[in-house]
Amino acid sequence: MIKKVLLATVLCLSALTGVSAQKAEISASYGAYTQMDATDMKDGWHHVNTAWGALNLGVNFRVARNIWIGPSYTFSSTTTKGGPDHSNIAYHAIMMNGRYHYYRNSIVTLYAKFGLGVEISHMQPRHNDSYNKAYCAFQIVPVGAQVDISRDWAMFAEGGFGAQGLFQFGFKYKF
Repeated sequence: MIKKVLLATVLCLSALTGVSAQKAEISASYGAYTQMDATDMKDGWHHVNTAWGALNLGVNFRVARNIWIGPSYTFSSTTTKGGPDHSNIAYHAIMMNGRYHYYRNSIVTLYAKFGLGVEISHMQPRHNDSYNKAYCAFQIVPVGAQVDISRDWAMFAEGGFGAQGLFQFGFKYKF
């Protein structure tokens, strides 16, 4: 009995030590020309304007030396072209992302990223009830670059395609 308790205590302390050594970061970015604009995530609505881009928030955890994973949330919106049936669409994407750092020097880190999740289009027709449609959301980034501004802050830019945008620019806070 005592051996089991000691073993359980050692395992718990080992797990807590591993968690406290883990690095984490919070990111915020703007992405231009999203998956929602490039594909029909508008339930077949016609005369839809191009969205203004996307605001992205994410939390990432380092799970290995060059591998980070974590969830993200993306928001975007658009309208139809006006007239008596002028309506709105709000896009909400929730994804799980993975990032692999493939090059690093003292100034810049280059990485690739992949995200997969769900995008919910909140349709708001002017003269009918609002409703939601769900679509597959993804983000593929073959080239991302991060530059450390200070010990805690970094800025980054990404080129890829998906719900977070074709081009992305933002900041990360590391803790």
